[in-house]
Amino acid sequence: MPRNASKPKMKLKTHRGARKRFKITATGKILRGHAAKRHFTGLKASGRMRKLKKLTSVSPRDVAAIRQMLPYG
Repeated sequence: MPRNASKPKMKLKTHRGARKRFKITATGKILRGHAAKRHFTGLKASGRMRKLKKLTSVSPRDVAAIRQMLPYG
């Protein structure tokens, strides 16, 4: 019997800021919202604002860091 068999492993904590900002799809892709859609919206074209509303996928370079922040995603 291993030394710490009676002690369960500790749970990993989810990064609360990342949980609010990212969504993991059923296929495992990570989605994020667009920046620059909160202020000065009257100056931006309506087509641009429509595109900013939609979610987009996270850069492949950042996926590993986000997965570490969302261990149970």
